[in-house]
Amino acid sequence: MNVDFHIELVRIWGKAVELYNQGHKDADGFPIEEDLPFLCSVGLNRMDVFDFAEDWVREGAPDLAAFLLIHEQRRDYFIETQKGKASGKTMDSSALPAKSDEIHGIRWLPRIIPKARAKLRGELPPDTMYCCGGDRGFFRENDIHPAEFLRIVKRAGENDAEIVKWVVDRTKGKSVPSN
Repeated sequence: MNVDFHIELVRIWGKAVELYNQGHKDADGFPIEEDLPFLCSVGLNRMDVFDFAEDWVREGAPDLAAFLLIHEQRRDYFIETQKGKASGKTMDSSALPAKSDEIHGIRWLPRIIPKARAKLRGELPPDTMYCCGGDRGFFRENDIHPAEFLRIVKRAGENDAEIVKWVVDRTKGKSVPSN
């Protein structure tokens, strides 16, 4: 289901929001078992859906469009880079840089880079969300869309300097092509 994968994601997101509104607030038992085979086929899991539904209901962000754009980046990485095979690894959240850490005076940048890589690889643990409230603050402050940032991280690979330069240039108001 490649041509219509986004339609299925819209349906699942709507269902998840409805379930959360109905009181299903336990991530482990979030009742979307029948959707898990499809989600796995595009590199997603239960937490990818639960986290976004929960934050939408509680905070009004990220919206459906952001959910789709972010997970299209994950799907693309899963299919193109990982050749449809999950990495089998999970990032250690305790190893993330502190929320207050900065690079070139840009708070959160040292933290968001490894989170973005883990999101692309499908390696985020259940206790860590890409595009959480703190991430959204970083994106707003630096005028970066979360899916755009994933694209930059994917292009840069393990080259942190390239990512940092792109963000620094963006914050200085320079026009940066985001291919």
